[in-house]
Amino acid sequence: QVQLVESGGGLVQAGGSLRLSCAASGLTFGSYAMGWFRQAPGKEREFVATISRIRVTYYSDSVKGRFTISRDNAKNTVYLQMNSLKPEDTAVYYCASGSRVVTTSAYDYWGQGTQVTVSS
Repeated sequence: QVQLVESGGGLVQAGGSLRLSCAASGLTFGSYAMGWFRQAPGKEREFVATISRIRVTYYSDSVKGRFTISRDNAKNTVYLQMNSLKPEDTAVYYCASGSRVVTTSAYDYWGQGTQVTVSS
């Protein structure tokens, strides 16, 4: 079965950086779009970034210029490099895979999430 496993979350001070990883198995990774979403306490899950099979990328306005999504098809892994982190970036971050590049939650598979906490 398809598994997406996130890692790399943690506690960081404002202005710092983290790199999240999402290792995929059970699917033909290179054939799927990959996305990152996040959900803060008391809020709905929101789109962060997505990357297509041919590495076209899209970002939410709130992270554009600070976050970078990338993928390594040889390692079946998608990354989210997060720089200049702010307290409002605090959330559980989820990766997702799907057949289309979309900025909604219309993805086929989801990981369990990794916690990112940014202290002020």
